[in-house]
Amino acid sequence: MTGKIPAKEIHKIILNGRITMEEFIAVARYGAVVEFSDSYIERVKKSRSLVEKWVEEGRVMYGITTGFGALCTQIISKEDTARLQKNIILSHATSVGEPLSIEEVRGTMLLVLQNVGQGYSGARIETMELYRQFLNCGVTPFAPKEGSVGYLSPEAHMALLLIGEGKAYLNGELLPAKDALKRAGLKQTDLSSKEGLVLISGTTCVTAMGALALYDMLNASRSADIIGAMTLEVLKGTTKAFDDRLMRIRPHEEQSNTAENVRKLLVDSEIAKHFENYRLQDALSLRCIPQLHGAAKKTLKDALKTIEIEMNSCSDNPIIWAEGDDGETISGCNADSSYVGIEMDSACIAATMIAKMSERRNNRLIDGNISEYPSFLIKNPGLNSGLMIPQYTQAGLLNDMRILSHPATVDGTPTCCGQEDYVAMGYNASKKASQIAEKLEFILAIELLSVYQAHQFMEEGLMPGTASKAILDEIACTVPIMEEDAYLYPYINTLRDLLHSGKIIALAEEKIGRLV
Repeated sequence: MTGKIPAKEIHKIILNGRITMEEFIAVARYGAVVEFSDSYIERVKKSRSLVEKWVEEGRVMYGITTGFGALCTQIISKEDTARLQKNIILSHATSVGEPLSIEEVRGTMLLVLQNVGQGYSGARIETMELYRQFLNCGVTPFAPKEGSVGYLSPEAHMALLLIGEGKAYLNGELLPAKDALKRAGLKQTDLSSKEGLVLISGTTCVTAMGALALYDMLNASRSADIIGAMTLEVLKGTTKAFDDRLMRIRPHEEQSNTAENVRKLLVDSEIAKHFENYRLQDALSLRCIPQLHGAAKKTLKDALKTIEIEMNSCSDNPIIWAEGDDGETISGCNADSSYVGIEMDSACIAATMIAKMSERRNNRLIDGNISEYPSFLIKNPGLNSGLMIPQYTQAGLLNDMRILSHPATVDGTPTCCGQEDYVAMGYNASKKASQIAEKLEFILAIELLSVYQAHQFMEEGLMPGTASKAILDEIACTVPIMEEDAYLYPYINTLRDLLHSGKIIALAEEKIGRLV
């Protein structure tokens, strides 16, 4: 996706302060092992030593020797600082409903490690080591996903496991926390000063959810170039609309790159060559692929830049600043989720734009008056419905995506007795992005199913491009050409899996080189 080592091929990462999107996905989705570098351990220990020193001195520090939120004026004694941290975990674990996915929780724990590893948080290395073991041993806390405004509640559910409370998954089984820890050979801990606050206050969950969704959107956008080119090919469209001269006079990089992708995909297509002058001009859903896909991909690339910055930031509050005569704690709000939230709201719109064009291309494939193929791509329409109803599925999914594209971040309900009188709502932006990413994959899969079915009606003797043929051959291994109506649900899922896994991109790139 970014020219780096693919996430699937990364089997271990060593945290030293910076990670890439691919490394994040390798851990969250594919179970790569996590280790700490010496510099990571040194930074964590240094900031921790300051917290312990300042607690002993009796300094007044938000969330360490005071209450939280509107209770920040309540002073906590040195003897109660540890109990305060346990209380914040217990009292804040209030999100409800269905749980976050395994990969979303793993991603959040990884970003907690990243957050603390910047050296400004003050948690103990022993506590971070336990989170690291959760990742490496496959112990995943149960964390309900509904009811967060940007942080706190889901993260608190995750942190419960550290103190032997709550529930966790181990080998696919949901167990009481103590049972999961025992089976994994791990022991619970007692949280020390500041640690409860560190574990729940930050953009870790928002960023993890957003990163997973964005990774899938970016891959789907590249798959959309491939599928769009295959639709153009089988609909006898003209490649003239992708001429580089057109792109040069409107020099948006992503537009030019998309046009280049389509040209590379169809450069050796006998079908595209034969029908190059079949029509003077195609419909917008075909000739505007560079313009719309390009605009969407620019938005997604902008979001990637923001997400990677956020992954490598400290979003804690307060921070531990070691410089100066004796250092200090600085209270602010790096935990605000506006950066990620606004980008994910925008990414949702971009993904929906790609989806709406895909649905229109698919409609052209199944409409016999447009495609010049049998209606709904079936030999005996009437008796058979063929691919009539998958387009209904697209329409339903697209309606959902349009609803979900309403920005979450423009809303904000004050909390904490007005102490948090403005709330970014980035959490909901990332949460809906994961739904949109999945729906986009299904919409593209349905278009691909129609492309595959349409090829049986192509004029004999005309071969598709080598990239198209490789993908069509792969589909043929599991999806038959329909002679009459069939149960389509398994085939749609199969094609969606090909998209989600990146297999379609890999097949194309094996034949024509890297897509840009």
